[in-house]
Amino acid sequence: MDTDVLKKLQAEKGTVLVEFYATWCPHCRKMMPVVDDVKALLDGKVPVYQFDIDKYSELADELKVETIPTFMVFKNGELMWRASGEMEGDALYGKVADYLD
Repeated sequence: MDTDVLKKLQAEKGTVLVEFYATWCPHCRKMMPVVDDVKALLDGKVPVYQFDIDKYSELADELKVETIPTFMVFKNGELMWRASGEMEGDALYGKVADYLD
């Protein structure tokens, strides 16, 4: 159940990056290597959760995801930042870094 995933995200301590995407979305496909680079930079510092909206539709609805890709940064379970669409890797990494301890 997707609500269990949401509860896990909200219970997570520290900073977490979340991405909602779809395999059929051209903008999401374009962002895949960018997100992979950001994940590598964050390795060991910040967990990165990626959710396919076709598999996690209830979670996407709960978090009011209307556009993909959508990125969210949670800190100690609280949503701190969110944005949708394509962006540079430096910008995405910078937003996550803003909430690191």
